[in-house]
This record gives sequence, structure tokens and C-alpha cells, in this order.
Amino acid sequence: MPGGLPIISGTKGLDTETGLTISQTLRSILTHANPIAALSGPNLAPEVVRGVPTATVVACEDESVARWAQSLLMCPTLRVYTNQDVIGVELAGALKNVIAIAAGICDGMGLGDNTKAALLTRGLAEITRLGVKLGARPTTFMGLAGVGDLIVTCSSPISRNHRVGIGLGKGGRLDDVVREIGQVAEGIPTTRAAYGLSKKHDTPMPITEQVYQVLFEGKSPKDAVVDLMTRAPKDEVW
Repeated sequence: MPGGLPIISGTKGLDTETGLTISQTLRSILTHANPIAALSGPNLAPEVVRGVPTATVVACEDESVARWAQSLLMCPTLRVYTNQDVIGVELAGALKNVIAIAAGICDGMGLGDNTKAALLTRGLAEITRLGVKLGARPTTFMGLAGVGDLIVTCSSPISRNHRVGIGLGKGGRLDDVVREIGQVAEGIPTTRAAYGLSKKHDTPMPITEQVYQVLFEGKSPKDAVVDLMTRAPKDEVW
């Protein structure tokens, strides 16, 4: 690949072994100093294809590259914003999938709107907390790659991660749920990576921890809810 050619990554996920984002992984293997931009946001592919009005964000440390990507991608049905916080945009896009699985579990269990609102709010708090620890800007998680993507992924019936959670909340086994969906749910491996990062960086992520235990340790969703609700009292902190 010629040196200097910009790369735009639209992949949302983390390396399960290293915890690195896609841009960090690319940087470790590329032989040229290619500028790397990250594209993320509430962008369900079927809606984008249908021309449904959509907004997204493209981030690059080199602002001129971000502007170039913006001009390349922007059209009447896709509004593109720029950002320079690459790791924040990538982490927001990856980590919200963990919360989406939790939201699906809530829906599968038939829990209420109060539960869902609390889950999304506290979920956003913990993924922001980890993101900041890893060098991201907290404001990035308030934008399209954070809150925006969190809303759509935790509520849309075509969100794969949300559907995984629904299946688990209804009592299904993970292997059976994934087989029925028939598509990759990035939140499953991302949960493993996020849980590992939370331990490595001593960052409390109680929702992520419970999702990890449901996915990989056979914990029942009901027990996970009980353990979250009976944690020690604390102040509301971000």
C-alpha cells in the first residue's frame, strides 16, 4: 500500500487478545504511515441503503483527512460530522454493543422502560469511564458514536446484538441464539475484550461484568439483574 494513502475503517470491535481498536491494530502492522480514519455512528446498514436520513462521524487525528473523508461520504441522505478523537469514536462504537446485549436481555425478560432507561444511562457511564482511561475524550461518548449509536443499537429490532440479548433474556443458550440469528454479533467478543480491559485498567464496569458472566460463565440473566440491583449504595458519578 502506498505511503500516505488514507484508510477509512468502518469496523466496530476490539481485538479479543490485545484489546486494541482497529486503528491501533492497523498501525501495528502497516509498514507506511498511512493516516487512519474511523467511521462510526447510528448507521444501521439496511436504512442507509434505503436512503433513510442518517448521520455519522468520521474521526482522524489529521483534521484535513477527516475533512476529505467527510466530503467523500456526505450526500443528501448521509450527514457526516468530523472529529479528531479516533480512539474515542472507535471505543464508543465497540463498547455500546456490550450494553446493547444487556438491553436485549432486559427486553427478553419483559422488564420495563424504567429498567431500560437506567441500563442505558449507567451503561453509557461505564463505557465512557473506560474510554477516558484509555485516552478518549468524554464528550465523544455524548455524540453520534456514543449516545447516538447506543440508542439505535439498544432499541432496533434489526440490531444483531440486541437480538442476541433478547434470546438470552428469554432463556435461550448462546450457541442456539447465535445460530438462529445467523449473523455476526460483534458484542459477544467485544464483551470479552472490554471485561479484560476493565480488569487491566482497574475500571469498574458492573454491567459489562454481568454480561460477561451471562455469556461466558453460564450465569442466568435473572441472577445478573439481582446482582446489579443489590450492589452497595453509591453516589451517581460519571
